[in-house]
Amino acid sequence: MSDHFKVKMQSIDNYDNRPKAQNPLKIQDLTLRDGHQSLFATRGRTEDMIPVAEMMDEIGFWGVEVWGGATFDTMHRFLNEDPWQRLRTLKRYFKKTPFSMLLRGQNIVGYRNYADDVARAFVEKAAENGMDIFRTFDALNDFRNFETVVAAIKDCGKHFQGCICYSLTEPRMGGEVYNLDYYLNKAKDLEKMQADSICIKDMAGLMAPYDAFELIKALKESTNIPIHLHSHFTSGMAPMTHLKAVEAGVDIIDTCMTSYAYRTSHPAVEPLVMSLIGTNRDTGFDIKKLADINAVLEKEVLPKYKHLLDDSKVSIIDINVLLHQTPGGMLSNLVNQLREMDALDRINEVYAELPRVRKDLGQIPLVTPTSQIVGTQTVNNVLFDDDDEEYKMITAQVKDLCYGLYGKTAVPINSKLQKKALKGYERGSKPITCRPGEVLEPELEKARKELKGLTSDLEDIILYTLYPVTGKKFLMYKYGKETPPDSLKPRTLEDVKKEDEIIAKAKAGKLVEKSSKEAPPKGEHSRTFNVFIEDEYFEVSVDEPGGQPFISYAHPAVPHPAAAIPPQPQAFSAPRLAAAPAPQPAPAAAPKPPAPKPAPSAKAPASKPAVSAPDGTPLKAPMPGMIVSYSKQVGDSVEKGEPVVILEAMKMENALPAPVSGTIKAINYKSGDSVSKNDVLCIIG
Repeated sequence: MSDHFKVKMQSIDNYDNRPKAQNPLKIQDLTLRDGHQSLFATRGRTEDMIPVAEMMDEIGFWGVEVWGGATFDTMHRFLNEDPWQRLRTLKRYFKKTPFSMLLRGQNIVGYRNYADDVARAFVEKAAENGMDIFRTFDALNDFRNFETVVAAIKDCGKHFQGCICYSLTEPRMGGEVYNLDYYLNKAKDLEKMQADSICIKDMAGLMAPYDAFELIKALKESTNIPIHLHSHFTSGMAPMTHLKAVEAGVDIIDTCMTSYAYRTSHPAVEPLVMSLIGTNRDTGFDIKKLADINAVLEKEVLPKYKHLLDDSKVSIIDINVLLHQTPGGMLSNLVNQLREMDALDRINEVYAELPRVRKDLGQIPLVTPTSQIVGTQTVNNVLFDDDDEEYKMITAQVKDLCYGLYGKTAVPINSKLQKKALKGYERGSKPITCRPGEVLEPELEKARKELKGLTSDLEDIILYTLYPVTGKKFLMYKYGKETPPDSLKPRTLEDVKKEDEIIAKAKAGKLVEKSSKEAPPKGEHSRTFNVFIEDEYFEVSVDEPGGQPFISYAHPAVPHPAAAIPPQPQAFSAPRLAAAPAPQPAPAAAPKPPAPKPAPSAKAPASKPAVSAPDGTPLKAPMPGMIVSYSKQVGDSVEKGEPVVILEAMKMENALPAPVSGTIKAINYKSGDSVSKNDVLCIIG
């Protein structure tokens, strides 16, 4: 037995008293941000973070990531939570561990570049509420988009961590674009910006172990700034990549608690801790305390979110990511959009089109928001292009990218596409070459005026500026102007228990229990129906008290549009018969049936805006989405091809053109409404 192995075995036996390592590896935990963002759509609630907060504070993490990324969006949109309040709340429980956030540079936590006044105010408010480490990245690795936020971070005396988004155009690091020199040059740029640490952000899990060793070793030799590695587990390579990075001298690594690890999330912390025990990189963490945290997460928290986990895959890794290089979050977005459009069978066409779109757009890294920009445009191409025209429906964000509002791309954008995208573009047809923030007008004062009478709080104003439509809706809930729907309420363990019981009954064929009440005699007007449920059918008798109803006409019910918030899965319930239309006056000879009594507790369902009757040409939604705004009103004239409505799909905006010239006769929706494919948005006559 080697001396090294003896030392290692000794340290495990004496676990609590093992000697401190010479160069302990630092760990940042991502459970409370990227963990739940990766596994269950960022739906983790603050109340479910509090039970483990103080326990996590005792571990000795270099930092805990609790904010930023998609959390700011998801909290106000889907959870009815104030993002600023989460920061303040968690800070009361974490007394020792620094807070970290993911900041999208000039994109802040949104999907476009915002004006400098918004960027500065956001950083200042975040710091004021307890943020310590600002992990700052730009989707194009254009560090000019760091200038405003970095100045604010430094002014607040906080830690500026500069990120380099890791991307590939080949299976391994190299080639003409994303090679070793590319990353080393980017690191030098961050050093000039006085970064306190440098993070290599491998958002799709593409980094191979030996590439990691080469890159980290070269970075350690060229700079004295601490090097941090962030690599998703998606492809399955990340744990091996971590070990090779440790051998190369990496300073900090990102992990999650085991309960929130693997799949499209990150490697688990516990195996790494055990692997390094007795070495000069031993973390010093107490594995028993980590186990206690996992016990709470597994028993008290995760059951509330199991309905959001994707159990359709047997494997916990996605080897296809090495072929199509699509990050997990981007992939789930593509699948969901295609499913909503009944086009999931075309996913392979999307995979085939992705590399072409990415190349046309300048070989940009696939990270928020560029992953959505490339993904949405790819779906549009697959579904709407034909033999006569490519890039038939170009999103607003692709137009912004072609103009230069996101920054400089790794290679030039396809000139033909750029020219087409900028034809009629509101800012002009000639792309800019300056820092994007220089052409953006201040936004906060305008937002302040628009919120007058509702709120004057700067935090609210920032949120509204970032998300005008959903942000306004949240503020209406926050200040009691509107009542939030039940779908925004949190699930409890009692809810989970009831649903599990119902599912168990359904599986046992006992979902519908026989009534204990004595059945009344069958009436003479009883009617029999065949009810089909998938491959089975049931014969059902229906007997209406008071006699057979008289129906003079019937029309198909118009469903209510899906709410902006996806509905929570509901427990199985017995189907309810839809209320029949109000009876029309019957012929004189026919007796008038008694009016049915409404159930006292039943509320009339919200109805979809009626499709207006005026004759004309309808403008239909080409895909499911949310109405951002109409550029025309009823009575306005419009030319064929002129934009009429902005429809958001996959968080990207599509300007829908008028199919004909004429006058707007009817508008059937308003800002914030969700629509389905083929819904009539307006009528032009």
